[in-house]
Amino acid sequence: MTGSEEFELESADLVRAYVITKGRGLPDDQQLSLITLLTAAPEQGQRTLHLSPEEQRLLDICSAGYLSVAEIAGHTKLPLGVVRIVLAGLTEGGHLVTRPPVPRARQADKEILLEVLHGLQAKFG
Repeated sequence: MTGSEEFELESADLVRAYVITKGRGLPDDQQLSLITLLTAAPEQGQRTLHLSPEEQRLLDICSAGYLSVAEIAGHTKLPLGVVRIVLAGLTEGGHLVTRPPVPRARQADKEILLEVLHGLQAKFG
């Protein structure tokens, strides 16, 4: 194998990612972060006929229920950036529904927990 053949194989991978994303750039982190939850929109019907194989595969993965962007990317062999771009396109096209991630629970006040602990110790020894 010559050096030029190796170069052609490497450049084919770069072109493939560009083709999959249709030349679009990364979405804003506020729009589609790694923990944003996505699922397939109800009543897809005939709208999925014009999707690429990669878009159809991601849509099939999302049809199982809410998954995070990171989980969806884990089910594919595509780079995370490519998955984010394709998911953003599917969301804009109305194929996917997003839900913000569940916010972290607020930590309980240490003083309240100590009062409960002391009350339990006083009651039950």
